[in-house]
Amino acid sequence: MFFQHVYDKSLAQASYFIGCQKAGEAIIIDAKRDIDTYLEIAKQNNMKITHLTETHIHADFLTGTRELAAVTGAKMYLSDEGGEGWEYEFAHEGLKNGSVIKVGNLTLEVIHTPGHTPESISFLLTDHPATKKPVMLFTGDFVFVGDVGRPDLLEKAAGVVGTADAGAIEMYQSINKFSQIPDYVQVWPGHGAGSACGKALGAVPSTTVGYEKVRNWALQYENDRDGFVKYLLADQPEPPKYFAMMKKLNKVDRPLLTSVPKHAQLSPSDFVEAMNKGMKVIDTRNKVDFAKGHIAGTINIQGNNAFATWMGWFMTYDEPFILIADEDKMDDLTRKLMRIGLDNIYGFIPSDVAAMGLPLETNEVISIEEFKTLLDKTDVQIVDVRGVAEFKTAHVKGAENIFVGTLPQNLDKLNKEKQIVIHCQSGDRATIATSLLAKNGFSNVKNYSGGMGEWVSKGNTVFSEN
Repeated sequence: MFFQHVYDKSLAQASYFIGCQKAGEAIIIDAKRDIDTYLEIAKQNNMKITHLTETHIHADFLTGTRELAAVTGAKMYLSDEGGEGWEYEFAHEGLKNGSVIKVGNLTLEVIHTPGHTPESISFLLTDHPATKKPVMLFTGDFVFVGDVGRPDLLEKAAGVVGTADAGAIEMYQSINKFSQIPDYVQVWPGHGAGSACGKALGAVPSTTVGYEKVRNWALQYENDRDGFVKYLLADQPEPPKYFAMMKKLNKVDRPLLTSVPKHAQLSPSDFVEAMNKGMKVIDTRNKVDFAKGHIAGTINIQGNNAFATWMGWFMTYDEPFILIADEDKMDDLTRKLMRIGLDNIYGFIPSDVAAMGLPLETNEVISIEEFKTLLDKTDVQIVDVRGVAEFKTAHVKGAENIFVGTLPQNLDKLNKEKQIVIHCQSGDRATIATSLLAKNGFSNVKNYSGGMGEWVSKGNTVFSEN
């Protein structure tokens, strides 16, 4: 058996290339959209991609299953579980609980494991030349290392009211099914630490059924369904705004993107013209460089592993946008964006913004000492832009919580007549927030970039709502 774990750090998303070397056939589970990765693996190992499958209709990334099918001719094997409203709306081979996919001498048995979503399935792999017993379980967003998939995404991200509690009960039932699988079976999940699909995902890439029985909180509620449901639904992180669009695009027929596109470098005049027409400009430079000098009206979303997630919060799928980034960064940034379907890159300009000849603005970044002098003042508004669960766990006295992802919808909660001080955990989200406020006409803003990380590390008092 050939096996390769393909991991996208930017979305903490795992996909799997599994092959029968004797037959020269391979199956991909939960492919990312920049499919050249899998084509290269197949080429290097003299294998043909013949089968494609997914664990469920994903909300956090745009899958490359259809792109791979178009390029390789491989068949798509997708869940037909879940009932009305949960059908893939394009041609595929349907899978039900107990279905078996054969890839050479390998078999993958389908187990219906609803909870995260109604149609979710897992795959129990047996390598028949080696053993008649199953060896691996691919769980998607069902069981993670140390956690399980959240059932509230449909309600919070897609607005499907009443699905969270029902999903949590289904997850409880699926977990009981999971506990019947032999302890020695390896578990390979769809996500690792950093994904918004759970609240306590482990950082290691795989586990075993037996290990999860010992350490995963979800398997400690064997006879307490209500306790399980309550804990599962509590304090889940905010689902990114783009999740609702992913649910749609992964379900319906859509245009395909079978290669990573190249984008043009804009001339200064073309850049100014586009910006003057209202096109959004995303400055992907480091937050420190952005604070020292940036083009007025640009939004700072750093081109790190969180880039796509934050872009998904603030961009729509029908608007073109410009990136500020050097040419050697564009392939990486384009891949990150195409993985969530943000394909409308109008062009880019290099990161030497001073060379554009345009007036630059700066951000006022303050120290912890200055931050302390601004607390408890009536003419100062302290805004913590972390998530709600983070804020409830520990925050500075007098701070208001407005999550950065929802800041554009909550500008009316900010007072332009007051000195506004923004902070988060370590400065990244605060810089996004500061740039958003400046774009919306807020001129009296300071950024305490050290944030709660520095505040707590230096022993300052925090308050909790838990």
